[in-house]
Amino acid sequence: MRKEILKSVRRVVIKIGSGVLTDADACLDMAIIGQISSDIATLRKKNIQVVVVSSGAIAAGRRELGLVDKPRTIPHKQAAAAVGQSRLMRAYEEAMTPYGLKVAQVLLTREDLGSRQRFLNARATIDALLSFGIIPIINENDTVVVDEIKFGDNDNLSALVTNVTEADLLLILTDIEGFYSSDPRIDPEARLIPLVRAVTRDVERAAGGSASSVGTGGMATKIAAAKKAGKNGIATIMVCGKREGIILAALQGREVGTLFLPSGQGLNRRKHWIAYTLKPSGKVFVDDGAKNALLKKGKSLLPSGVTHVEGRFERGACVRVCGGDGLEFARGLSDYSSSEINRLAGCKSSDIEERLGFYYGDVIVHRDNLVVI
Repeated sequence: MRKEILKSVRRVVIKIGSGVLTDADACLDMAIIGQISSDIATLRKKNIQVVVVSSGAIAAGRRELGLVDKPRTIPHKQAAAAVGQSRLMRAYEEAMTPYGLKVAQVLLTREDLGSRQRFLNARATIDALLSFGIIPIINENDTVVVDEIKFGDNDNLSALVTNVTEADLLLILTDIEGFYSSDPRIDPEARLIPLVRAVTRDVERAAGGSASSVGTGGMATKIAAAKKAGKNGIATIMVCGKREGIILAALQGREVGTLFLPSGQGLNRRKHWIAYTLKPSGKVFVDDGAKNALLKKGKSLLPSGVTHVEGRFERGACVRVCGGDGLEFARGLSDYSSSEINRLAGCKSSDIEERLGFYYGDVIVHRDNLVVI
């Protein structure tokens, strides 16, 4: 199965965690970076394009600030990232130069990808770099973000980058062999799971937190990344990045790590962007009839099915669509603001102009801008 999936891979996103890139002293491990660079050079010779999403800036910079332990405060993390990012890029440049490879730094935040125009600009830039044979090294812009730096969002970022770059595979390099039935660091009976056909609630429950002193993303964030990539029709392989030649072994279809299968055909690029890149601004609650129409009939959300709204948002915002039980079941772009929807709740589409004095259309969320979660 692996070889069948991998034979058509022409562009891969490789996510590298801090635990892979650092040694026992929490300094950048140039031997590991050299191994990774060697594998990437081999992939390039096979005409496989590579995009790297790399952690490690904070780990690379903390020693320069005289910090013995992992920085705890947001300003200290941002300062370490500011110092460490240039050192991280220099490490990649020094490791890849002997193979005739050039690298480029690309710093992104979720907000960059949340804007459709900036999303498309990022795609065009990365495509241009790849066309010149340059390896993009992407990282979260830790010197300016706040929420993302607190939760270790590079796992999430790597899944979003698969959509930006239209990649064929997400390869996650971590500091353990793959996905286990339980945390192998504390459970001696934990077993490696070589194949995950679907990221179910049981799989998500089996994922634990971060046990690394240098990283911030745990297994749960990696499972979430695999799920998001899978919704885009992209398989994910999770392997131990410390093993020599592991990238080539994974791309050759050898039984290493854990393979996460994609879910069906996947969402189109725009709907994946709506579902997983945009940050929802509020909630629109609907009745059972509307929920059934959205889930089973592929309809748009009409004002007649809306019961009420939570939160404040403007027209064009991403909103959560929730049923009477309060659980989100869909997400989409609203054609009306929160205050306008509250005035329209329960009315017929033909009454919109009379109630508001203006008219944007018959629907609250059009089916083309709606994704069932």
